[in-house]
Formats: sequence, C-alpha cells, structure tokens
Amino acid sequence: MSIDTIFDRASSVITVLSFACFMGILLWTFLLRRSADFDSAAALPFADEESDHG
Repeated sequence: MSIDTIFDRASSVITVLSFACFMGILLWTFLLRRSADFDSAAALPFADEESDHG
C-alpha cells in the first residue's frame, strides 16, 4: 500500500468525522431546544455591569 493511498483514505475519514461532528453540534444546538441555557450564557458578560456602576 503506497503512502498516497494512506493519505487519501485518512483524508476521507477525517472529512466524514468532521461532518458528523458538525451535524452533532447542529442537532445539539437547534433540536434540543437549549435556548434558555444559551440565553443565560449570553447574558453573563453583562451580569456584573450593574455592580460596577452602582
């Protein structure tokens, strides 16, 4: 088996794994309805703003 064949197969495997990971992230984000968690995380940078100006 030549080194070119090994690299071609490895490239294909990495592409498939990357796509599967991307689809998993999309499913986790949009289908599991985690918007409440994301909304609270998005507000974290502004949480201590009130105490600094008070």
